[in-house]
Amino acid sequence: MAAVPMIELWRGGMLESVHAGHAVICDEKGEIVEAWGDPKAVIFPRSSCKMLQALPLLDSGAAERFGLTEAQLALACASHNGAHIHTDAVSDWLGGIGLAEPDLRCGPQMPDDPPARKELTCSDTAPCQLHNNCSGKHAGFLTLTRHLGAGPEYVEPDHAVQKAVRQAFEEATGEASPGYGIDGCSAPNFATSVHGLARAMAGFAVANPDGSARDRAASRLWRAMTAYPELVAGEGRACTNLMRAMGGKVAVKTGAEAVFVAILPEQKRGIALKILDGGTRASEAAITSLLVRLGALEAGHPVVGQYLTDPIRSRRGIVAGATRLAPGFA
Repeated sequence: MAAVPMIELWRGGMLESVHAGHAVICDEKGEIVEAWGDPKAVIFPRSSCKMLQALPLLDSGAAERFGLTEAQLALACASHNGAHIHTDAVSDWLGGIGLAEPDLRCGPQMPDDPPARKELTCSDTAPCQLHNNCSGKHAGFLTLTRHLGAGPEYVEPDHAVQKAVRQAFEEATGEASPGYGIDGCSAPNFATSVHGLARAMAGFAVANPDGSARDRAASRLWRAMTAYPELVAGEGRACTNLMRAMGGKVAVKTGAEAVFVAILPEQKRGIALKILDGGTRASEAAITSLLVRLGALEAGHPVVGQYLTDPIRSRRGIVAGATRLAPGFA
């Protein structure tokens, strides 16, 4: 099955752009409730699966051993802006396990946070690995590395950390991963189907906080994300804005190349979507529409306007176009 049109951009009464993709909503059993495009389409989830990559951190007992806080667990799932609330927290985390910035293997990145970017630019200070949007995930990897007594090259696919990640990933998605790609942070990113990714999110949604070790881990991770939405992304970011708008009841996470997932505990649903052309504006609009569809987000909330229904305006504020849902989607 082919990807289907999801999001349209209109200007001057004409259809200007169309974003096609795949999307799946799963129930508490991991079965498909609704789908668009091809549920079997294999994708790289990119950063949308960071909560899956963090499962071994809790399953193994590493989080308990090192006394990780809910804020640190949120950072383990984060694609953050590199603001001081992120970089200072990751630095403190590393210090608490006897490590430091050079032990990271994610690489340096100029922060997306405007004040942090300005601070570095005006001081002629180079960005470091703490600024990498994945530094929290890598702090989690390092914590697990310390717990396992494994070697320092934790991003290698045959490292004990990545073997644990792959096992947890495949168990949660219910699928054997056909392979991996190297993510922007140098860690392996295991592929799965859109259905598998949605199935994993539904598993988080129904995880029993008093159940098995895996259930407790999944429950604690999504709750940490919703408790600290500003750590998961940052000011002005869709993940942070959407989670705040839903009052801590739903966890959402974006991934590079227009992947988006959602964990909806009250509805016992999991969502995964992929926009084929990698357009972030379309993935943000699509996940917003599905959250409204499932009743997790009020249609009249300003955040819905921000990502979906507000008119497109010129730089002078003149109405120039509109974002619309494609016929047949949501």
